[in-house]
Amino acid sequence: MASRRTPPLAILLPPSEGKAEGGKSPAWKATAGTFGKALGAQRAEVIAAIAKAKGGDAKLLGVNGQHLARAQQSNRALVGAPTLPAHARYTGVVWEHLSPSTLSAATSKKAADSIVVVSGLLGLAGFADPVPDYRLKMGASLAPLGKLSTWWRPSLSDALNAWADGRFVIDLLPGEHRAAWVPDASGFAGVVSVSFVEKSGKVAGHDAKAAKGMLARHLLESSGDVEKALKAWKHPRFTLTW
Repeated sequence: MASRRTPPLAILLPPSEGKAEGGKSPAWKATAGTFGKALGAQRAEVIAAIAKAKGGDAKLLGVNGQHLARAQQSNRALVGAPTLPAHARYTGVVWEHLSPSTLSAATSKKAADSIVVVSGLLGLAGFADPVPDYRLKMGASLAPLGKLSTWWRPSLSDALNAWADGRFVIDLLPGEHRAAWVPDASGFAGVVSVSFVEKSGKVAGHDAKAAKGMLARHLLESSGDVEKALKAWKHPRFTLTW
């Protein structure tokens, strides 16, 4: 009897507030990347709203001083901006512990096929998609659009559900990003929303970011049954629930 084919993965990750500076070609446009065709029009609306807000103030962007000045400058010059692949642009704790630059060639290729980032600016971005420098939280309220997680929800859900059809979806999103997606699991090979739990039984918060990156890497480097891979993951501090 033929063995059952393992479905492809879909790993959903947040972006990071911290981002690498600079970039190169291709210059960014709203229709760039894996989801550019599906979400380009919505991205253009977000860009127009940011432009009207002059790049955003401290309240919208959640930073001050030099970080605010950099964020405003980047947000005012998104179209045509130099880009980096998403995995190089995002530099936060999750991404540091995923450590994309140290993945093998085969695992990096798998990551490019499997990882999707849920973003306040982009809606969705693939692991290797070109991404400009920017700052905009999914939980921010941007006039005239309102709270971005709510505003993005219809179009983002349609695009993500279509892309994830036939895949086993691992949801590693925090609450504000998860709020932008309404899963339609009818076409998925499986879907789990993973929580990290302290040995005490308390659901972990910020401290689990490093573990989230480590788990994503473990899943990319594993083969075969996804739930077996989840059960095989070990951490000195956290256990998983889903």
